[in-house]
Amino acid sequence: MSGQCVAKVELTVSCENLLDKDVFSKSDPMCVLLMNTSGSQWFEIGRTETVQNCLNPKFAKKFLLDYHFEVVQKVKFEIYDIDSPTASLSNHDFLGEAECTLGQIVSSSKLTRPLVLKNKTPAGKGTITVFAEEIKDNRVVNLEVEARKLDKKDFFGKSDPFLEFYRQTETGWQLAHRTEVVKRNLNPHWRPFRIPLQSLCGGDVEKPIKVDCHDYDNDGSHDLIGTFETTLAQLTEASRTRPAEFECVNMKKKQKKRNYKNSGIVSVKLCEIVKEFTFLDYIMGGCQLNFTVGVDFTGSNGDPRRPDSLHYISPNGVNEYLSAIWSVGMVIQDYDSDNLFPAFGFGAQIPPTWQISHEFPLNFNPTNPYCKGIEGVVEAYRLCLPQVKLFGPTNFSPIINHVARFAHQAASQKTASEYFVLLIITDGVITDMDQTCAAIVNAARLPMSIIIVGVGGADFDAMEVLDGDDSRLRSPSGEVAARDIVQFVPFRNFQNASREALAQSVLAELPEQVSSFFRMVNLQPVHDPASSVEFSKGGPGSECSR
Repeated sequence: MSGQCVAKVELTVSCENLLDKDVFSKSDPMCVLLMNTSGSQWFEIGRTETVQNCLNPKFAKKFLLDYHFEVVQKVKFEIYDIDSPTASLSNHDFLGEAECTLGQIVSSSKLTRPLVLKNKTPAGKGTITVFAEEIKDNRVVNLEVEARKLDKKDFFGKSDPFLEFYRQTETGWQLAHRTEVVKRNLNPHWRPFRIPLQSLCGGDVEKPIKVDCHDYDNDGSHDLIGTFETTLAQLTEASRTRPAEFECVNMKKKQKKRNYKNSGIVSVKLCEIVKEFTFLDYIMGGCQLNFTVGVDFTGSNGDPRRPDSLHYISPNGVNEYLSAIWSVGMVIQDYDSDNLFPAFGFGAQIPPTWQISHEFPLNFNPTNPYCKGIEGVVEAYRLCLPQVKLFGPTNFSPIINHVARFAHQAASQKTASEYFVLLIITDGVITDMDQTCAAIVNAARLPMSIIIVGVGGADFDAMEVLDGDDSRLRSPSGEVAARDIVQFVPFRNFQNASREALAQSVLAELPEQVSSFFRMVNLQPVHDPASSVEFSKGGPGSECSR
């Protein structure tokens, strides 16, 4: 494989002249990136944030891809008008799409294409522009910023300020980051945030950085409070005892008022450049992925002896449960040195007492539920199936809490040595939704991720809620999940696709979930596989442009 050319490429997306699907306001666009490397199957790579009331959005969230020179990597950008919290794209208005190859984007650096509808007719005058940049520097800038005495922009209340950081490029200013909005506050303190060094200044600490301070308006017509320019070299001089302070200047007000000084002060309390460890850094540094399987044995699957049952094993030895186990397990097993995988079932009556169990070992050995390799998991499932009575209800929380107990033990070691992945394969609607939400919010603080594969033709809207791509999951008590740890995929989307396509889709978010957890708890790899990079000196958050 040494002859292959692989590089990390960051894509920044913006659109113009989108279709307006909202009656009383403008569309609220979001971009979805899909990829296809073989056959006709597309799988989702990621989604941007939603930009409210805007037909010319500049998306803040960027897409990071592995670029393989020797592979034709087809990419498709789909734009949707988001009208509700549901993650299912079928519930949102389609605004258009554009298809090309990653090679075309990389070779042109900036690619603009017209958007088309599903029938390939033009989506009005809509266009999409994609910027590509190779990422060679994995350092990030950690920032803590506040402001004071900002101008009041709202007639009936105080301003709702947010900041936008821009990087200077050959074609103008490119958005690098947008903070959250602080409601009704002229002296805001923004949450600590991080910006990749290359996105902020291209690795050049003397390159100009522009910072805009806006007052947020629901209709998308955000008012400019003021702006200033600086460099990363200046920002890194900041400390909590001596913050770096900048006058926020509104040029229109300055030209109108003779005695105008500024529209407030932005104070940078902390700016530090740190190396950001990647998924491979942690894996090569000694982190093991511990894989657990949970199988749904509820009655809604149907009698396993009948061909219409989801548990029916066809003459060629497969069903959707087995396909999901093979697809995900074959990838995960390479990252687990002992190759022993605990496998459980839930929702069945089990021998000898025929009590309902929501957490029973497939091998019926509570003291040793481990199976040798993925082949062992498959064999345990086959032997278990005729020995249990499918029943119900569909409770997820027991098995999530079971794996979370082990993840909690690993977290107490304060090393980046273990991470837990739970694969749940299910056919129906969750019965214990409140308990499941609470269990996931708790697990989000632990080295743990959950993959849910939905089999059969059921309505999986509730599963989409657990997959917090658009908004963080909340427990019944109101606690917000520290991070998104759930990835849900309906198996029916991959029935005619290769095993690799399903694995790529369900595992797409796992590398970032692993590295983001260890960053969150400030843990470096057990063994750092790479030395730090030297500074290169001298050498895009979301926005609506109107």
